[in-house]
Amino acid sequence: LFLFFSLREKLKSIAQATYTHSRNLAYFVFTYKGLMALQSRLQGKKIPFHSFFAACIGGWLVFGENNPINSQIIMYLLSRVLFGLSRLAVEKGYVPQPKQDPFPLVAALIWGTVLWLFEYHRQTLQPSLQSSMTYLYDDSNVWHDISDFLVYNKRTDSK
Repeated sequence: LFLFFSLREKLKSIAQATYTHSRNLAYFVFTYKGLMALQSRLQGKKIPFHSFFAACIGGWLVFGENNPINSQIIMYLLSRVLFGLSRLAVEKGYVPQPKQDPFPLVAALIWGTVLWLFEYHRQTLQPSLQSSMTYLYDDSNVWHDISDFLVYNKRTDSK
């Protein structure tokens, strides 16, 4: 990243992303809490469906635009939701308690799947992941000297 943008551009980009992220979270919290209060007032009590409904509406309104910031937030939440639902399934008895820690198996399946997607269905992966994986798994096939590792390994043939 430092090779393509000035420090000023990088800092401006970081500040803009931080602002957008925090603004979206604030809008979401305001929407969610407002809808929760409205539903509770209309029905006279708080019920579990209220939180799901309020969050769906807030998610649609605030995070419904497909952009890099929202995409990162949604991917972050998706991983946590899948882990949470897995734990809930065990807690409720829908899935038996594993005899061993399932994390090594999950890690193996995730890495196997992402590399399979990268090798055979690359276009399905998020662009920043594609870029990182291209750098790690394709560009690293050609080395000129140690600067490829320390600086950037894609160079023009002007050397």
